[in-house]
Amino acid sequence: MSTRPLTGKTALVTGGANGIGRACVAALSEAGATVHLVDVDGAAAKDVADTHDAVAHVVDLTDPDAVSSLPRAVDVLVNNAGVQHIAPIQDFPPERFEFLQRLMVTAPFLLMRHCLPAMYERGWGRVVNISSVHGLRASPHKSAYVAAKHALEGLSKVAAVEGAEHGVTSNCIAPGYVRTDLVTNQIDAQAESRGIPADTVVDEVFLRRTAVKRLIEPGEVAALVLWLCSDEASYLTGASIPLDGGWTAT
Repeated sequence: MSTRPLTGKTALVTGGANGIGRACVAALSEAGATVHLVDVDGAAAKDVADTHDAVAHVVDLTDPDAVSSLPRAVDVLVNNAGVQHIAPIQDFPPERFEFLQRLMVTAPFLLMRHCLPAMYERGWGRVVNISSVHGLRASPHKSAYVAAKHALEGLSKVAAVEGAEHGVTSNCIAPGYVRTDLVTNQIDAQAESRGIPADTVVDEVFLRRTAVKRLIEPGEVAALVLWLCSDEASYLTGASIPLDGGWTAT
């Protein structure tokens, strides 16, 4: 595979200012793509764009009208933006539940609707949806996140079936716990909701069901994104790849 296999391609990465998204911006840019990153955090987005010669778009993806301001003519769409909220169902704020669905289900749908026509016209495209092991399994106190990731898995499969005749693949990556702010910021909430000390959350909650006892690094997810964008992955579509240290194997 060429050292810059995406030269001449354009990528759009949501949630691109931090964590997995930032790692994807770096990997895709290094592979030669022109990268557009979308994030609600303007300062962080500008920093990432400057560092990786990318284009920053400061957009709130929970506003459905915002998608129309983003580029349509992209070859690679990485739906990564996400947030978390921890609470049992009976205490879960309905407005927060709905917010997570807008960000992690409706926004990817609108972005596919926005970008797929140009991919179809060119006869080549890659949609990579950053799902989660929680798109395949459930954990307590994460009703909104689990529901959203399960929905994203289904949406990705429909995009795969519809896009196949146009040379467009759509796949999910389903990581376990990744070393990101989204994960580390859960520690106190997990400790409170489960009634355990904060310093035991990583081992007793995050890594309890994994065979590989460490957090995933964002660059490991980005490397899989890059492979899914390769010609070698052109026959893989409608799949969900569990990058979970063996969690779903047990």
